[in-house]
Amino acid sequence: MLDRSLRRDTTGLIMRSQELLLLLMLRWTAAHMEDPAFPHLGDSSQPLRRACPWPCSCPQDDTVDCAGLGLRLFPDNVTRAARHLSLQNNQLQELPYNELSRLSGLRTLDLHNNLISSEGLPDEAFESLTQLEHLYVAHNKLSVAPQFLPRSLRVADLAANEVAEIFPLTFGEKPELRSVYLHNNRLSNTGLPPDTFHGSEAITTLSLSSNRLSYLPPSLPASLERLHLQNNLISKVPRGALSRQTQLRELYLQHNRLADSGLDATTFSKLSSLEYLDLSHNQLATVPEGLPGTLTILHLGRNCIRQVEAVRLHRAKGLRYLLLQHNELGASALPAGTLRPLRALHTLHLYGNRLERVPPALPRRLKALVMPHNRVAALGARDLVSARALAELNLAYNRLTSARVHPGAFRRLRALRSLDLAGNQLSRLPEGLPASLRSLRLQRNQLRALEPEPLAGLKKLQELSLAHNRLRVGDIGPGTWHELQALQGQQASYDEHRGRGLPGAWTPTCGRHRRKPRTGPGPAAAQGPGALSADGRWAQKVLVGPWRLGLFVRAGQSTRSGCPR
Repeated sequence: MLDRSLRRDTTGLIMRSQELLLLLMLRWTAAHMEDPAFPHLGDSSQPLRRACPWPCSCPQDDTVDCAGLGLRLFPDNVTRAARHLSLQNNQLQELPYNELSRLSGLRTLDLHNNLISSEGLPDEAFESLTQLEHLYVAHNKLSVAPQFLPRSLRVADLAANEVAEIFPLTFGEKPELRSVYLHNNRLSNTGLPPDTFHGSEAITTLSLSSNRLSYLPPSLPASLERLHLQNNLISKVPRGALSRQTQLRELYLQHNRLADSGLDATTFSKLSSLEYLDLSHNQLATVPEGLPGTLTILHLGRNCIRQVEAVRLHRAKGLRYLLLQHNELGASALPAGTLRPLRALHTLHLYGNRLERVPPALPRRLKALVMPHNRVAALGARDLVSARALAELNLAYNRLTSARVHPGAFRRLRALRSLDLAGNQLSRLPEGLPASLRSLRLQRNQLRALEPEPLAGLKKLQELSLAHNRLRVGDIGPGTWHELQALQGQQASYDEHRGRGLPGAWTPTCGRHRRKPRTGPGPAAAQGPGALSADGRWAQKVLVGPWRLGLFVRAGQSTRSGCPR
């Protein structure tokens, strides 16, 4: 009886314990039913975070980043939910079809800077990527482009490969395509068929620079806004090749083989939105015809242009920057009135030509006239009178002498801030300098004296370069520096070779010259007092009251492009 009673009590205790445990579980569950973060049984709205393939990182559920890990094989177990896959800067040689076919939801695939060949990138690799928008395969080993790319594509970058052939459906029939980058490949015109971009009429940027094209490709998209064709072998723009590109704003044709015969009056005339045209480093002998009125920047440097005809510029009334440096412009290359139609012209670059005078009748709104390394020998009283808005005037390394610079040549340039007359044959400071000057460069002339009158009123002058002249002790007139209170910390030259120092009233801040530093490659051996100047001479800081005078040696060498004779 005792054993039976004991068993009955024990059984009751167990049952009560089970009831108590069940009650506690029900209360705990009820308490957490209101917690939205609590994973309820049977609820799949909060999936567990997917595994990230080793050694990649997954900053978001739809992003897999395997960049720069030295991978030789495509990573295993990339989640099907991936929308952005980065594999750039690795050593991949191929992409396995079975791995890519799983990733049908990819939007971005970055394969930049690998070792992928065309054999390692099979055409069927993109069949399942029906949502792909951004494809980056630049800096690989592709010899031909993929035959088929998804219609969803928006950006395709195949630059810096060895691509010699494009197929009709590589970039054709892509209504969403906006940007195509094919620069630094091996494309010739035969590898770029006429229907390359058929059905892709939304492309705004196309880069075909640094290839082997011999003429401008026909049938380019009418939607283009930026077209890069520099660094090719282009000698001709076929008639009508640019007749549909009414939205084109930037056209880059520099570093080609264009001569006058490769262009005609209609080449650019239909480009009603063109703002930037770069034809530098070609073989043009004249300014092209038919320039549109929307043009803002025209770069014609490094050609063989001998004369600028006014009729070639009469439509380009909105031109603000005209660059004609390093051509063959001679004494009669810019007759009076040539630049008059360019009423909005801001900057005119003419350096490295054979001009013997400042162009007459400069536009009134001109702000910068840059023409060093010419043959200008004189400045008359009215040579600059029409360009009263000039802020920068550079006539360095010409043939100006003081006797042939009129005292009133600069007087009316009341907005002039920078005047560069370095490398001429001036024996004294120019007269009539405007009070607006901030910078005056006169190094490498024949100055023998400094008088206070030419510098009077230059209260805003901050930079004065007088290095490498013929100034001697005692050549500085009394009161010369009195009004130059804005002059800032600069350097003045000391010519050891000729023994001509600075006036004794100027107190050097360094006690002695340093030894000539060892020559050879590498940065300058010394900075500050005693530092070697750009031309190999010494520069010693000197203090003149609260100011320092400066040595500013700027390279003035130029090279000329080869032109057919």
